[in-house]
Amino acid sequence: MKILLHICCAPCALYPRQELSGAKMEVHGYFYNPNIQPYQELERRLSTLEDYAASSGLPLIVDRRYELEEFLRLMVFREQQRCRICYHLRLKGTAHVARHGKFDAFSTTLLYSKQQQHDLIREIGEQVGRELGVPFYYQDFRPGWKQGIEESKRLGLYRQSYCGCIYSERDRYYHPEKKK
Repeated sequence: MKILLHICCAPCALYPRQELSGAKMEVHGYFYNPNIQPYQELERRLSTLEDYAASSGLPLIVDRRYELEEFLRLMVFREQQRCRICYHLRLKGTAHVARHGKFDAFSTTLLYSKQQQHDLIREIGEQVGRELGVPFYYQDFRPGWKQGIEESKRLGLYRQSYCGCIYSERDRYYHPEKKK
């Protein structure tokens, strides 16, 4: 099976790639993350992924557009639905590339993170897959969380501590209820 794996960052790709390759799938990576802010963060994550892909032989497709305004327009006044919107945006982009690239299925490294909403990711992936005619491959990669972290540290990969969106960055630091 030839699978297109949406990749949010190199550390999150390690365990899912290992699992999929171990299941005899031909894994190709796809980097499309219009949610990542600021631009320097996007570039740092992409550079780390490109280095990893080159050193490990991972075929990688990169969407280099930086659609800050479009992303923010989608989020304004819908902040409570931001993860749903963001997942849909990235999974739909991945499904389009998978369909046109004649992949058998698509998936995402978002399924590796303990911080993400797996049921929602699966729901959206399956919906987008039906709409575009390419199956969404669901696998819970969270059991490899610690293994992936250890491997990314061993490889010296840049590791970030937020999903990439400005809301997540804010939530990391701003806690007004604690200041009262």
